[in-house]
Amino acid sequence: MAKKTDKPSKKQGKPRVHKELTGFEISIDQFGELKSNMAIEKLNQFLDENVDDKKLIERDEHLEKEEAKSKKKKK
Repeated sequence: MAKKTDKPSKKQGKPRVHKELTGFEISIDQFGELKSNMAIEKLNQFLDENVDDKKLIERDEHLEKEEAKSKKKKK
């Protein structure tokens, strides 16, 4: 029979957050809806200012490669 090991659980404190998001809390209710104490518009504005969108970066790189190929063909 395998032994059970008791691992100490991590502290259940509040995570570190950006100073602009201090006090931000989000949870999921019994119906699966997200509940937040901050307006979605404010959260989206913060994310737009502070986080790079990977899909947009990849798209820009792809467009640059296509432009470089088309310039080579014109020569």
